[in-house]
Amino acid sequence: MHLPLDLNAYPSRLQPYLNNVAQNFIKYIFVFLLFLSALFWSSCRDDFEFEANTGNLTFSKDTVFLDTVFTNIGSSTYTLKVYNGLNRDISIPFVGLENGPNSSYRLNVDGVAGKEFTNVPLLARDSLFVFVENTFDVAPTGENEFLNTDRILFGEGTSQQNVELVALVKDAIFLYPATNADGTRETIPLGTDEEGTNIVVEGFFLEPEELNFTNEKPYVIYGYAAVSSGDVLTMDAGTRVHFHKDSGILVEPGASLQINGTKSEDQELLENEVIFEGDRLEPSFADVPGQWGAIWIRRGSVNNSIQNLTLKNATAGLIVEGEMSNPSSTLSLNNSQITNSLEFNLWASEARISASNSIFGGAGATSVLLGNGGNYQFTHCTFANYWGNGPRGGVALLLDNTNGDLEQADFINSIVDGSSRLELSLIEDTNFTFNFDFIHTAIQFEDSSGTFQGNPLFNFNDENLYSNILLNGEMDFEAPFQNQFSIGPDSDAIDMGDANFLTTFPADILGVPRDANSDMGAFEFVPEN
Repeated sequence: MHLPLDLNAYPSRLQPYLNNVAQNFIKYIFVFLLFLSALFWSSCRDDFEFEANTGNLTFSKDTVFLDTVFTNIGSSTYTLKVYNGLNRDISIPFVGLENGPNSSYRLNVDGVAGKEFTNVPLLARDSLFVFVENTFDVAPTGENEFLNTDRILFGEGTSQQNVELVALVKDAIFLYPATNADGTRETIPLGTDEEGTNIVVEGFFLEPEELNFTNEKPYVIYGYAAVSSGDVLTMDAGTRVHFHKDSGILVEPGASLQINGTKSEDQELLENEVIFEGDRLEPSFADVPGQWGAIWIRRGSVNNSIQNLTLKNATAGLIVEGEMSNPSSTLSLNNSQITNSLEFNLWASEARISASNSIFGGAGATSVLLGNGGNYQFTHCTFANYWGNGPRGGVALLLDNTNGDLEQADFINSIVDGSSRLELSLIEDTNFTFNFDFIHTAIQFEDSSGTFQGNPLFNFNDENLYSNILLNGEMDFEAPFQNQFSIGPDSDAIDMGDANFLTTFPADILGVPRDANSDMGAFEFVPEN
């Protein structure tokens, strides 16, 4: 039988009884809940009793080495794991930096940011994460490089343990665009697009006192640093330039770039080389392409010279725009290497370039694109597109005369190679001149499908275009996917160069003398190496 919940619905003689039942029921429920609560807390009580740590922590590392950073620039975040190997829960009375609140390091302990923490719980057989960052101003030290150290302390008194913190901080010269009154950044005009809209890039013009880069301190550039018409930007041997994302150098019409690197004795330090790379100094960024923009030599720029430059990890590497109406050379490029660009290592348009002993390595598209005509001579150069960062959309070397005469393109004692079967592309516009030749040069062009059969541009028996070439030879590069292109003992390029160029180019990119039968490419084979 169903009973209504409203007690007033029952006859008055039953209400005292029902009221008593209801009250007793409530008492029973209350007692039952108290019993359950007591049972719950008694069963869980041990989980919330933390013993003080007595120095039994272990760590994922005893020293946290933070990678090199520039002064006043925040580091990446580094991780330290702290382990409780005991079978009981503990509480760490103190976790903090030895230098206290004034430390240049910052901590995050299990999701809480700070520099000092107290009574940090750590369950039995469990671990906690400590994240470490650093920002340091090197100027007060009076040093160009400073080893910044501190410690993370765990516990107190005789039970205290510690983990060392070490970071190398470099002083630098920072160059960046000004901030306008409305909060926008200073820009540089690049012209207009087809619809007449102004094209600008975030950047600034270098002041006269900024036109000589030295090896005293590294330079860090934000945005595009532009060289004004009539000015010359010079860089001394050993200069280091680091570019932030979407940054680079613009050489304006009438301006010049003079990079004066020299031969280095230590091929790892490259102490006399001028080096262009990104501003992320962590080893994990050492070979990441596309970290910064480009070096852009604009149309009308004059008397540009690059000696002993290493340029890596850019988006477009070196862009050179020329004017065929100007007979002076747009660029002289020697003893340099441009590698690991996201798109192109060298992109020239209607330019005049003379290059020797230089390397153009892996690129996401075409390593070297010489477009819209021009006038070029490459002697003892290595074009080798071994791209290890996914698929690529081009070749090692591409020539085209679209919209302009290719007056001449000479490739002498060089190597055109890569990880694909076809590493040479020739695109001819019959409305313009298309003059080129390969002399004593190795070319990777394995046309197994016969796609180019009958194409006169790829008639490798035509001595007017191809003289003493080495077709589809083995180059035996040292480590091509790491852009190391010295040749080994099994290279077919050994002794295949034209000795008539020994007088002009007696040594290779490292300064190694070439023998009477010089090798193809930028490197001379050295048996003892």
